[in-house]
Amino acid sequence: MIHEQIIGAIKKTTQSILLEANAVRPEQLKIAVEHPVSLSHGDYSSNIAMQLAKVLKQAPLQIANDFRQRLLKHPSLSAAIAKIELAPPGFLNFYVNWSWWAEHTASPAKINLSGNQKVLVEHTSINPNKSAHIGHLRNSCVGDTIARMLRRTGYLVEVHNYIDDLGNQLADTVVGILQSKHAQPHERFGDFCWDTYASINKAYKEQPELLKERTRVLTELEEGHSNTAWMGLLVAERIVREHVEEMKQFGITYDVLVWESRIVREGFWARAFELLQSTQIFRQESEGKLQGCWVLKHSEDKGEADEQSEFQTDKVLVRSNGILTYTAKDIAYHLWKFGLLKQDFRYKKFEDRLWTTHSSGVRKKIGRADMVINVIDQRQEYPQAMVKQALQALGFQKQADQLRHVSYGVVSLSPETAKGLGIDTSDGKHAYAMSGRQGVGIKIAEFLEKMEQMIAANRSKQGGLSSHAIAAASIRYYLLRFHLQTEIVFDLEQAMEISGNTGVYLMYSYARSSRILKNAGESAFTNRFLLDMNELQAQEHSLLRQLAYWPETMQAAVNEMSPNQLCTYVYELSTLFNHFYATCTVLKAEGQTKDFRVWLTERYMRTMKDALEILGIPTPNRM
Repeated sequence: MIHEQIIGAIKKTTQSILLEANAVRPEQLKIAVEHPVSLSHGDYSSNIAMQLAKVLKQAPLQIANDFRQRLLKHPSLSAAIAKIELAPPGFLNFYVNWSWWAEHTASPAKINLSGNQKVLVEHTSINPNKSAHIGHLRNSCVGDTIARMLRRTGYLVEVHNYIDDLGNQLADTVVGILQSKHAQPHERFGDFCWDTYASINKAYKEQPELLKERTRVLTELEEGHSNTAWMGLLVAERIVREHVEEMKQFGITYDVLVWESRIVREGFWARAFELLQSTQIFRQESEGKLQGCWVLKHSEDKGEADEQSEFQTDKVLVRSNGILTYTAKDIAYHLWKFGLLKQDFRYKKFEDRLWTTHSSGVRKKIGRADMVINVIDQRQEYPQAMVKQALQALGFQKQADQLRHVSYGVVSLSPETAKGLGIDTSDGKHAYAMSGRQGVGIKIAEFLEKMEQMIAANRSKQGGLSSHAIAAASIRYYLLRFHLQTEIVFDLEQAMEISGNTGVYLMYSYARSSRILKNAGESAFTNRFLLDMNELQAQEHSLLRQLAYWPETMQAAVNEMSPNQLCTYVYELSTLFNHFYATCTVLKAEGQTKDFRVWLTERYMRTMKDALEILGIPTPNRM
């Protein structure tokens, strides 16, 4: 990658200059290159001279000039860089030799960051007690894209969907099925459970004694032998099948379904419990509000804590009544993920290319990861920290370092959308939380149907990609393009827009490039040519430059686990391509100019295909 060549050359030159000056490298020195906004400032820029001015006791421009003379002779840059210019107060501006770049860079670029590592990515992990909503879909889209990013850069990736079939949510739905009645029809079982879950949570407030029924159901689910346990299993499996089928519409798939109940019944927690007992931070409380509970303690913990407080409930691994918390089972699960339990699941086919943990299944080489990535919203930061703390306490520091929590902001509802769902918005808040317990939220299936209807109504032609596929891709891109830490305030009308930075715009731009190449037919043009920078149109130069940035953008997105960087890149790339197409005649140009512009269009299309496939967006030849 050309930016690595420039950075590498600057690093070596910096070492030489500091050595010759008998100077010490500044602790805060950061060697990197930036992308200048203006074409007149080159294709890459470095501020290394300004960073060294104090230690070398020279003017930045003087230092920059020294760098320029040395870098022009550097073997890795002599062919790749056409020229290096200086700009006040001491910037080094690099201009790429585009003839060299076209000949020496593959499309798509080869990027391998893996070191042959196996990465286990856990995402989706929706409670199997009702239909999924758009907040769940954000998790799935982010997780699936991260898995695609990792595969694209050489990692061996295994995707898990963790099914919490022993939790309060499933217990509530089972209690609701047993205790409440619904007369209205439902097309899907998940929608029936959506209403059931909301109604039983309302009933808990009116009939507090029903909470004892939840505790009974929870206990029977964990024991796994009663009529109630079988009902819970049937409910969960039916819901999971609906979730899996729903996610397929967005290009989201999994390798393994891991059921929480199997962690308990296969003895994984029992083994983890034994290991934790050997540490100084895991103990059973003998007094206070947590008497009888097994807790994971921070060494700096002081005073008495409440079992029901926001964070203390995550420190409690086994409640006083013997029921395990989610965090307890998650610790056991992570010990297994890294291959540290010396125990394993058995597996059966859930459907084609998807395995599920099962007591009577077969052995398979699943798990034993070098790195684990959990895509879970930012509210779960504390439980994730507790899992890492447990790994550290058990002496598994290497694995703790390779456990990454990819957090993201929750999806809430705009006042307009909330009002449309019957929520009282008179308090004037800027956003309203979705709540399964209250039955408030935008179901994925309902949103997809609305989006499909809107797209179909606005299409002049129905050929090409189906309205359903366009709708799914548009929703997926909408949920990916936000910075992960951004809370998405979901507005139904805005989410259904199809112009601007949208999936529709990207697919249309790709289809346009495909159509141009089809009309261009065979071209004798190759990537071996001389490009005179003075003869390049600004739109050609801008598009070339953005194409060159693709490998480093991909690398940065993987390093930072941020799919939104890819969204920003493809939108800017498509905008530059459409400006190029509007300004520079392609098919009516002549000679080498035509050949070059056809080649540039092809390079755009290949790069877009690479990027869109990673983002899980279709690449249609026509819309």
